[in-house]
Amino acid sequence: MKTLEFKVTGMTCSHCELSVKEEVLGVLGVSEVAVSAKKGTLTVTAGSDVDTQAIISAVAEAGYKAEKH
Repeated sequence: MKTLEFKVTGMTCSHCELSVKEEVLGVLGVSEVAVSAKKGTLTVTAGSDVDTQAIISAVAEAGYKAEKH
């Protein structure tokens, strides 16, 4: 397992966090997701073969922009 961190822009509330979390949990290999609108962060725990771009795309699907730290 590995931990990936992303900066997410555009989130303002707990609903935003939930939207991002639901989308990212749908990415193959992702096992845990922690989102903070206040800090603008996304922390993902996933298998070593997870596709970083798929996570960024999932965040975009929720309506936000993510950049890997």
